[in-house]
This record gives sequence, structure tokens and C-alpha cells, in this order.
Amino acid sequence: MPSSTSSSSESVDMSKFDRPLPKRQLRNTVIVAFVICVTLMTGWELYWRDFGVPASYRNSEGLWTIQRRRIDNGEGDKTVLTGSSRVFFNTQLDVWEAESGQRPIQLALEGTSPLRIMEGLADDDDFTGTLLVGVAPMLFFSGFEYRQAVVDRYGKETPTQWLGQQISMPFEPYLRFYFPDYALFQILHRQDWTVREGWNSNIVLDVRKLANYRKDRNARLWSKVADNEDYRNEARMIWESGFVPMDERDDAFKTMALEGRATQIERAVTATKKLHERGIDVIFVRNPAEGHYAMSEPMFNPRAETWDVLIEKTGALGIHWLDHEELQGFYLPEWSHMTGSEADRYTKALYHVIQRELAAHKNMQSE
Repeated sequence: MPSSTSSSSESVDMSKFDRPLPKRQLRNTVIVAFVICVTLMTGWELYWRDFGVPASYRNSEGLWTIQRRRIDNGEGDKTVLTGSSRVFFNTQLDVWEAESGQRPIQLALEGTSPLRIMEGLADDDDFTGTLLVGVAPMLFFSGFEYRQAVVDRYGKETPTQWLGQQISMPFEPYLRFYFPDYALFQILHRQDWTVREGWNSNIVLDVRKLANYRKDRNARLWSKVADNEDYRNEARMIWESGFVPMDERDDAFKTMALEGRATQIERAVTATKKLHERGIDVIFVRNPAEGHYAMSEPMFNPRAETWDVLIEKTGALGIHWLDHEELQGFYLPEWSHMTGSEADRYTKALYHVIQRELAAHKNMQSE
């Protein structure tokens, strides 16, 4: 009896399984698809230009990595700016360069504690300059890192990532839609969808585009934030979203916050000590804030328990805007960042306050 699984002696006509493509020219199909793609892309681009979006580089992980590597490539003696978005948006590199004669390196990251960057510089012998560290209390004393992936990329960037950044940059200033805030799914995500019953609607909203960026990461607040009331109010609403007062938090949260605060201060102390031992000046800066932040920041991080402790334990120079009249009275449209013209004035004032106070600080230490 022949085996039911044996077919070596039988031949199968495979032609009946052939499914040839229609005998048509694909050229016209390709052309039509290309025209549709270009038309839709052009429409999308024109829409965002009409919305008022200006030319800007993307505030990408790769762009930050390029600036960080400048320290490794012979520019380690420069002033380095790190911190969160207040240092990022409020410190204008053009003005700093005009006052000091040297353009600083901008390494600040929005929504992100600067401590990991600070620790990296403390362990980097190529860095011999001056370090300015912005202290946004809710971020610095919690160690929160919204842009954690940016710091991770430095030292681990693959050739493909590097190449992608190089290809992207020539197009970025010319394509307004080429910005994360205007991605289709991002736009769909932020629509006012109906919330299902029982779903927690007290969520933190995604931050909208706030600034425009240059190739060296000089950031300047977008004029729309100041000039357009609806857009400004949306930014304020986002800052307030998800806020729960400290007295409504449970004991576990309060304990975690206190322990986390102490941990972050000790991290700063350790990094500052290493930098001081190498002769590097460290300057902590507390930038202006108002509105919601004037209420929430002291509530969660009282100055006497955070800023004052940080400055005392590190022995570094501390510049707090409330201690210097020159750093007060600036316009912050959405409570946290200055308009471009105000940031110009602020940068000039801040630079001269730092120079004066740094000289006094060194004199006091030498006595």
C-alpha cells in the first residue's frame, strides 16, 4: 500500500496557483500617488503657516547631543547652561555673548531636572568652564525627567540616529508642519473627546508648542503665547491640569516627596563638590514665576526647606530672583516664561548680577 504522505512519484502543476499582475503600466499610478502626496503635504504646510508657525529647528534629542558633544570637542572651557525650560527660554545666547564676549552652550531641557546633566559634567574632565544650573522647584527637588531619553542618547547614539539627525536638520527650518505638536495623531489626541463615565478626567494635558529654536538650541518664546489670548490661556490651563494641593495628598505621597527632596539635594551636593574640586564655578539660579506657580511651588517646596538648604549644603553661589530687584518685574504671559524682548532684558540683568555676586562670593570664601 503506498504511503499517504509520499508524493515523490507524483508531479503537481503549480501554474494553477500563479496570479500574474495585470498587464498595465504602473508609471501613471506612481505619478498620481506622488501628486496626491505632494498636494496633501502642501496643504498641511500652508495650514500651519497660516496658523502663524514660524521657522524653527526641532528641539530633538539629536540636537541636544550635538551641543553636549561640543564639550568633548574642545569647547569645555565655556559657560554651560542647564536647568529646565525657564533657563532654556529666558536665557538668550545672543545677549549673553554680547555681554561676556563668549557664547554659552545651552543644555537645558524643558520639564526635566538638570541633576543628571550636572552629574555627567562633574565626571567629565573635558569640562573646565562655568556651570549655571536653573532650579525649577517642582522638577529639581523631585528629580522628574520628562526628557530622560535626551540624556540617555548622549554616549549611546547609533550611526543611524546620527545620520537621521544630519538628514533632518536641512529641512527643519523650512517645513512648519515638521514639528511634533502638529503630527496628525497628536492633534487627534488633544481633541475635546467625550469622557466615558467613570473615567478619571483629572489628567495632565500635553504641552503645546511654546518656543522656537535655533541650530545652537537658543530658544525664544513664541510670540503667539503672548499675543493670542486663547493660546495663552490654553498654556495656563495645561500648567494647572492635574494639580492637587499638598494638603489633599495622602501621607504616603508626602513622605515620598520629602524623601525624594532630600535625595535630590544630596545628588546636587555630591556633583557640586566634584566640580568645585576641579575649580569650576557652579551657580544655581531661581528664575521668576507667577500665577499658578507662585502658589504651587512654595506649597510643595518651601524656600527654607529646599532652596536655602541647597545653597547652604553645596556652598555654591545662589541667585534667587526675589533677592534681586534687577530680576523682578518681567512679563511672563503663561506664568513661567518670558517673551523674547523681556528675555533679552532679563539675560542682560542676570549676567551682571551673576558677575557681581560671584566676585563677592569668591571674596567671602577667600577671607
